[in-house]
Amino acid sequence: MSDPGIQPPVTGLLPRDTTEDAGQRRAAVAVLPIGSFEQHGAFLPLTTDTVVACTIARELAAVHPVQVLPPVTVSCSHEHAEWPGTVSISATTLYAVVRDIADSLRRSGIGSLILVNGHGGNYVLRNIVQESAGSGTRMALFPGTADWNAARTRAGVQTPSHSDMHAGEVETSILLHAHPELVRPGFETSDFLADDRKHLLTLGMPAYTKSGVIGRPSLASADKGKELLASLVDSFGEYVSLLAPQGTR
Repeated sequence: MSDPGIQPPVTGLLPRDTTEDAGQRRAAVAVLPIGSFEQHGAFLPLTTDTVVACTIARELAAVHPVQVLPPVTVSCSHEHAEWPGTVSISATTLYAVVRDIADSLRRSGIGSLILVNGHGGNYVLRNIVQESAGSGTRMALFPGTADWNAARTRAGVQTPSHSDMHAGEVETSILLHAHPELVRPGFETSDFLADDRKHLLTLGMPAYTKSGVIGRPSLASADKGKELLASLVDSFGEYVSLLAPQGTR
């Protein structure tokens, strides 16, 4: 648990620490939220993945002794390129940004970094974590598939994970709970399933959905969002135990 004498590191979506707060906290593990800037249908904002990643990071920091970093807000959203507003960077750029952050953290005395990924298209993050072995920075990617599966079960999410791909039950539920002001009317009637997406990487999302939605947002609720986040916080303890040096957990 965090020292009760130190203010919570995150309120809203961005870290609020001063350098004095960070020095007092002396966190051994940093958390980097990674989102995207891409279409999420007509009822969720372009920043949805960033909001989700930051919300998860905020909940983690309220319970676990970590240093929360500001988010990476643009990432690899090339499959959404044909929708207005979507902006991407290359996998090479995202790789370089995360590696530079890890190197900087190591120089400041933090040798462990957990990437909280809010966008499923950031495939390169798995490679970054894989290649971190022996680099001097211990890394992990969160939430993993098992973490999401446990959260979905606990929250009573009805849509299977493969079907709940984008702007569906899970994402809408988290925003309904944590940031309901960001959810516009229309999610109740926007369900669309496209389970056969064999050529998604080649053809992009427009080949499979006209609305940008693949999932069942009509089943979303604030209660489900609350339970999803609570389960992820519980799962995160294992990651801290793996990465934090003895005596700092």
